[in-house]
Amino acid sequence: MKTILVTGASSGFGKATSIRFAQKGWNVIAWARRMDRMRDWRNELSTEIQNQVFLQEVDVRDGDAVTAALSALPHNFQAIDVLVNNAGLAAGKDPIHEASMDDWERMIDTNLKGLLYVTRAVSPGMVTRKSGHIINIGSIAGKESYPEGNVYNATKFGVDGLTRSMRMDLVPHGIRVSQLCPGMVDTEFSQVRFHGDHQKAKSVYQHMQPLTAEDIADTLDYMISAPPHVNIADVLILPSAQASATIVHRDSSH
Repeated sequence: MKTILVTGASSGFGKATSIRFAQKGWNVIAWARRMDRMRDWRNELSTEIQNQVFLQEVDVRDGDAVTAALSALPHNFQAIDVLVNNAGLAAGKDPIHEASMDDWERMIDTNLKGLLYVTRAVSPGMVTRKSGHIINIGSIAGKESYPEGNVYNATKFGVDGLTRSMRMDLVPHGIRVSQLCPGMVDTEFSQVRFHGDHQKAKSVYQHMQPLTAEDIADTLDYMISAPPHVNIADVLILPSAQASATIVHRDSSH
């Protein structure tokens, strides 16, 4: 039985991906800060499938917590075949001269340092076994800058660069390294970005049909299920109504 570790698994992409792979018969290690949210979705699964899901309350910004969580895994969950570095967020959307430095720290610590801590802890096992697949969740914001994106753009451009370099470091060891970059997806992303302002968050997806978390899980499933000699290295996935980071066709019938 294969094992997948998904960070940021309390909601959105992480939740959808964890459920998808548990239903496919995989062992799933789900990490997030909100253990109650993870318990809620695990409890909705059948009893048999629930036993394939191991939940851990982990803040990826804490390198020691990451190491301790891996050390605490049951024996049958220790050989991780796939790592999905999904934990990440946007905090604030302000011009550079007005933005909150607390928001900057939060994004850098989660989107970059958290990804690095988890990868550094998990990848040596993959190197030893000469197999594995690491998928980093990037963003269209790591392909194109946009006004008021500044530090979020910088972290996701960083994820893009890290993914490329990680692939070079790990290719001699039989490890695939990939990146999935979504455009507009209707999850908690905008609520977090706008610090809980539901009206602002709702306006982001007004009069258009965004992607769903399940669309991202579908794409991850496709990438992971590719034959071993195939690495789908970099995917940009957009809703049909989105042409770029800043161009979106809005139709009042939606």
